[in-house]
This record gives sequence, structure tokens and C-alpha cells, in this order.
Amino acid sequence: MVDLKAKPYCLSDEDIRWVRDTIAGMSDEEKVGQLFFQLTAGNDEEYLRELMEKYHLGGCRYNPAPGKVIQEKNRILQKYAKVPVFIACNTEAGGDGACADGINIGRGIKVGATGNNDYAYAMGKMGNEQAAAIGCNMAFAPVCDIHYNWLNTEIVSRAFGNDPKRVAEMSKAYMDGLHTIPGFACTAKHFPGNGQDFRDAHLANNVNYFDVDEWDKTYGMVYKTLIDGGLDAIMGGHIMLPKYAKAINPELQDEDMMPATLSPEIMTTLLRDKLGFNGMVVTDASHMVAMTDRMTRREMLPLSINAGCDMFLFFNDPDEDFATMLDAYRTGVISEARMTEALTRILGLKAHMGLHKKAKEELVPSPEVADEVLSREEYKKMHKAICRDSLTLVKYKDKDVLPITPERYKRIMLVNVKGPDSPMAMLMRGMGEQKSPADKLCDLLNEKGFEAFVYESPLDTMKKQIAAGEKPDINLYFAGKNAIDDFKAGMDLVITVCNVVNGRPSFGMSKGGGEIPWYVFEVPVVVVGVEQPTMLADMPQARTYINTYDARPDTLNALVDALMEGPQAFPGKDPIDSFCGLFDAHL
Repeated sequence: MVDLKAKPYCLSDEDIRWVRDTIAGMSDEEKVGQLFFQLTAGNDEEYLRELMEKYHLGGCRYNPAPGKVIQEKNRILQKYAKVPVFIACNTEAGGDGACADGINIGRGIKVGATGNNDYAYAMGKMGNEQAAAIGCNMAFAPVCDIHYNWLNTEIVSRAFGNDPKRVAEMSKAYMDGLHTIPGFACTAKHFPGNGQDFRDAHLANNVNYFDVDEWDKTYGMVYKTLIDGGLDAIMGGHIMLPKYAKAINPELQDEDMMPATLSPEIMTTLLRDKLGFNGMVVTDASHMVAMTDRMTRREMLPLSINAGCDMFLFFNDPDEDFATMLDAYRTGVISEARMTEALTRILGLKAHMGLHKKAKEELVPSPEVADEVLSREEYKKMHKAICRDSLTLVKYKDKDVLPITPERYKRIMLVNVKGPDSPMAMLMRGMGEQKSPADKLCDLLNEKGFEAFVYESPLDTMKKQIAAGEKPDINLYFAGKNAIDDFKAGMDLVITVCNVVNGRPSFGMSKGGGEIPWYVFEVPVVVVGVEQPTMLADMPQARTYINTYDARPDTLNALVDALMEGPQAFPGKDPIDSFCGLFDAHL
């Protein structure tokens, strides 16, 4: 059922013998171990040795850390692996997805805004060159999802946009850039396609509602482009595709509908039989609610393999999950034929990558190689170019607002708009929050000769009173309204900076204060989305709206230069519908 001479493997007879002989010589435990990716939780050598010698892992992934730390961890993992191990990283946007000192090239939506496929190629090449330099050999990227629903926050910044053609071209360009790196594998995600449901699969079910024709012309076209181009692996998403599943199996009942990772209709009939994918499949993370809410974990683990996935992403409890899969194999729940097929794809890909021909000490480059690759100036220049070319002037109703110069607008008030607090955001504040994008932009403007200041909301004032041990003046909250001329007196221009990473803006003051730009006809206002690009949904009154897609230093520098140059300095094209399909956002 696996053609090891065809794409993506293209193996020689000698390589095929290695695959078959290795499988034949495996114990039951070693076979089961190859089915698992594990998220490593530490760097201790004894812990890592146990992972490889007790659980015989087929693959590993890790949380970000400095490159030298990751490199040494990878060296230890390969040292104790009987079969060379996949070491994957989330290089969706560049080398910073491999290690903390890697360089960001640009997120999917940012590259999509440039319309330049060469930048997507650079994401795949440069980001994964850095990953390879520290011993990684597989990218969980590119993100091939299509952003159709503005309420979907899971992939809005990660996808290349809402145009299937652009997503296909840029995903293919990313893969082509990655494939310039010897021995490095590409894992496209999240099949069969995220971007329609507003819900996050980490927290709830996620559904792709397209019928057969719509899916074939969009998501199907994207994946077929990659498959025909030699895609190594696919990550199955915990995403239901009910209309397609029922077209394949008309007897399928609604209550029996499964996410793709547990659906043989999707992972086998559609992906293998119809699209002709011959490569390896790994599930998305197994702790996500869209996978865990359909049955017990004991049922779920072997079903994912039987549905057509070859590898399972992450133990919950290593002993428990390993024992569950081992028992399923020994009792025939996972058949010998299905086990052999999965192992053939796993080892076939490792052979395609040439891992079996390298000595253990050759699988991870030397520290000197990592030092050189992690500091390459060409990567930094590429990032700067993308920051400049992605700047998008989405809406420009007040045609004379730009350019911004100290002669026109000496006093600039910056307003910092945040999103809802996440546990991680609260943790970062507890560790000492860095300056907000509004504060950073304020500093840059002052360096250019402006008199810029950051607006302090009544709620922020009360928080300071509490922190100082004072009784907060609750009247501040209710006394936001004042004379319009008084409000305007201290400013010539307002820049509202929307630093909303996930979700909707959270306005702490709405009674005439400065957070919501109700005053767009009273004073010139520029609204800037520095993260999530859908802020017009909540601020449709904005008459000048810009998306930068992140708030990195090079991005903010490029933004200031463009603001001072004028509207012609914003070359980006909206990669999604930043008006969110709303009539009033265009007014």
C-alpha cells in the first residue's frame, strides 16, 4: 500500500531493504514507540535517555529555548535513539519557531500581504536553515489553512490569507525553500483545512462546512498542489468535514461524525485514495478538545492510527498511552497490516531524509555551525524587507491625513488598546511586562521630533492609585465626558494602536474617554492593528486604518517611516477581508 519508489520517498532498493529489515527486526515495543511524537519536558540527559530507550520514540518536539540548549538536547536524543528520530519545530514564521534566538522572517498573513512568493520561499529556506543548524529535521509548517471567517482567531495571523490560489502558491513556495535543505522534511497543516469555524480546536469542535465541489476547488487544490510537488508529510487537524465524509459514506450518521484525525473517510479515502498522498501523516496535538471530546482516550489512540494517521502527537501520560497503544496492537485492534503500513511510511521518510546513513554524531551539526547560521545578516535583511513591503493601508477615507510630520501634527496622542487577558499574558505581566507597542511607537515618534504621549485611561489611573496604596477615585470612571474642545486641546493627531493578539478589543473606558475613537470627526485619527488584522469590526468608524501584522521593532520602524512619507509608502495588499464583511466598516 506504500510505494517507496514514488514521491515523496524516491528510495533506492538499498534504502527499501533498510526500511523492511528494520521493521522486521523490531520488537512490539519498538514498533509502537515509532508511532509517537513526544513533547519533551526537560533537558536532563537521563530523562531524555528514558524517552528513547523506554518508549522508543519515533519523533520529538519541544518548547522554545536558546539554540545551544535545543542543540544539546537534540544531540542527546539522537545519541540514545536506536532508529534516528524526527525532531520537529514550528517554523511557521522563521527560525524563532525553532529556538529563542532564531530570526523571525514573517508570519503567514504578513507574507501574504506582500503578494510576493519569494518571501514565502525565504520563510521556508531561511527559517529551516536555522532549525537544521541546531539539529532539527522536520518543520510542522507551512500553515495551508484558508481564512474565510474573520471570527476565526486560531489561524488568522498564521494563514497566508483568504485566497486559495495565494495560499497554494505561497505554501508551495515555502515547501520549495525548505526542500533546498538536505535531510529536512516538510509537514503541511492542518488537513482538511481550518478557517471557516470561529471556534478554536484547542478549546472546542472545529468544522469545515464546504461540500465536495467547494472543498475540491479550495482546500483540496491547495493540498494537491503540495502533494504533486513532493510534500513529505501532512498534519491532520481535529476538524470535521461532514459533507465530504457523508459523500464518501452515505450511511454515516451525524452523531458518528469524527474530526479528520479519527475519520477513515477523510484520512484514508479522501487523502490517500482521492488525492493520492503517499507520504506520512501525523495528528495534531492530542490534548486539543476537538479530538478528546468524542470518546475515551483509550479508544481514541488506536482509532487515530486505524483512521489513517501514521503518528500520534504527544503522550498525555507516557506509561498509560504507550500501554494503550501496545495493547491495541497485541490484541489486534491495530492490525499487523496497518502497523506495517504506518511503520513503512515513518521509516520510509527517515530513509528519504538520509537519517539512516549518518552516524549518530553527524545527525546534529557542531555548535560553530549553529553560531554562524543563527546570526546571518541576510535573514535580518529579509525580515526588514517583509516588514516594509507588508504594511497595508486598508482604509483611507480622510485622504489628507498622511503624511504625518512634526510640522503638521506636533502633538500626537497614542492610545493603547489591548485584547482580553489570557493566562499567558497575565503570566508575562507577573514576570515584568515589556513596553506596549503604543509606548514603543511613542518613543520612535519623539525621536523624529514629535511631542508624543500615551493616553492614560481612567481605569489605568485607578490601578496606579491602588498600586500606590491609595483609595481609587471611582468617580474617574464615570467622569470621562468633558467638553470636546478640552479633549482636543492637548493633541493634533491620535494614533490608536490595537495590540490584540487573540479575540476582540477590550475597552476599559467607554464614557467619552480616549480608548474608543468616537472622535474621528473631531481630530485626525489613524488606527493601527499591530497584531490581529480584524480591528475594523470593533472600530468601524476608523477613517484611516492600517495593518502591520506584528509589533516587532523593524515593523514599527517601517511604520513610522511610512507614516511620514505618505500613503504611497504602504505597498501591502489586504490578504483577508479586513472589513470583516461588515457594511458599516466601509463607511
